[in-house]
Amino acid sequence: MRMVVATVAVIGCALATRVNAANPYAVRVVRDVPYLQGANYADDKDKLDLYLPEGRTNTPVIVWFYGGALMAGDKSEEAFIGQRFASAGFATAVVNYRLSPGVRHPAHIQDAAAAFAWVKRHIDDYGGNPDRVFVIGYSAGAYLVSLLSTDERYVAAHKLSLRDIRGVVPVSGFYWVERTGVAPDRDKSVWGTDPKVWVDASPAHHLRADAPPGLILYADGDEDWRRQQNVEVAQAMKAAGIGHVQRV
Repeated sequence: MRMVVATVAVIGCALATRVNAANPYAVRVVRDVPYLQGANYADDKDKLDLYLPEGRTNTPVIVWFYGGALMAGDKSEEAFIGQRFASAGFATAVVNYRLSPGVRHPAHIQDAAAAFAWVKRHIDDYGGNPDRVFVIGYSAGAYLVSLLSTDERYVAAHKLSLRDIRGVVPVSGFYWVERTGVAPDRDKSVWGTDPKVWVDASPAHHLRADAPPGLILYADGDEDWRRQQNVEVAQAMKAAGIGHVQRV
C-alpha cells in the first residue's frame, strides 16, 4: 500500500512542477502545528505536520489528507508521504482531522477547510508559495479534497474561495455519498441516516465550472463501485465545464 500511495502521489506532483527525483532535497520536519487555535482536540486532531525541502523558497505546496473511512487514521502514519513530496521540492502539510464516531459530517470537512486555510495563510513563513497550494488525498482523504474543491461553503467560512485551491488530486476517492458502497453501507456515525444529507455531502452534486483542475486517480485493485464512481465523476466534471480534468 505504501508503494501504491507514494507512486500516485508523485504522479500528482506533475500538476505543479517537475519532480526533482535525481537530486532530492534534505527535509526539515515541523510537527504538531495547530491549525485551529484553542481547539485542543483529542489525539492532536487539530494539528498538522510540515515537511519542508531545505534551501527552497517560493516552493509549491501540497496539503495531504489520509484515508480510513473517516473513522481511522493519523498523520503520524503518513510520514512517508511528507518525506517523499518534500524531498522532491514541495512544502507539504500532512493533516489530522477529527474522526467518527466521535464526530459526524460536516465536522471532517470543516477540519479539512480549516487546515487548508491555515496553510494558505501561513505557508509563506515556511518557504511555500501560498498561490500554489494543491490538495491531495487518498480514499476518505480523496473524498475530503473533492468536497473541499467543489462545495465552496467550507472554504468560504474562512473567507477563501475555490480559486485559492490551485489543483486537486483525489486518489481512489468517492463522489456520490448516497450510492452503494458509501453511506448506505457504512457506519451511520459518519453521515447519519438522512438521504438528503448524503446528497448534500457528495462532491458530485456541487460541480461547478470555476472549480480547480483535477487529476482523478484510482487503482487496479479498487472495488468496482469505486472505479465506476471515478470514471463517472471525471465525465461529470468535464460536462460541468471544469477545465484540465484528467483521469488515470
